[in-house]
Amino acid sequence: MNYFLCITTEENAKVILDKKIWGVSEKYKNTISKVSPGDHLIIYEMGKSKTKTSEAKPQYIRAVYEVTSELKEDTKKIFEAHPNNPKEVYPLRVKLKEVKIFENPILFKELVPEMEFIKNKKQWSGSLRRAMAQIGEKDYKKIIGA
Repeated sequence: MNYFLCITTEENAKVILDKKIWGVSEKYKNTISKVSPGDHLIIYEMGKSKTKTSEAKPQYIRAVYEVTSELKEDTKKIFEAHPNNPKEVYPLRVKLKEVKIFENPILFKELVPEMEFIKNKKQWSGSLRRAMAQIGEKDYKKIIGA
């Protein structure tokens, strides 16, 4: 079994919860191609910087899902596009089933010192500037509290 941290926005975390689908852009084809049925995906919600109209939001772990399908391509718009790429539909998709939804999301920053896949603990968010990151079983268990 493989484990992946899936980096998404608050809006798309809701889509994942509702539709039980994870999708990425063509840019991440190599990464999502490593995903197989039975693998676990941890949904990591990106934080937001404080703006004039909203408070800052930290990064959270929202849920864990098991992949239930092979990789498929679907261009139906279900996800919110990135502001820099408004036509993006994240067409490379897998279906999911819930493993665990965290009623109280896990604050990711508190886990950083223990994460083996994050090499630079001071600039840790650099490890998450992509759609997906494969992680080891030890990191997976620390994140989900196993």
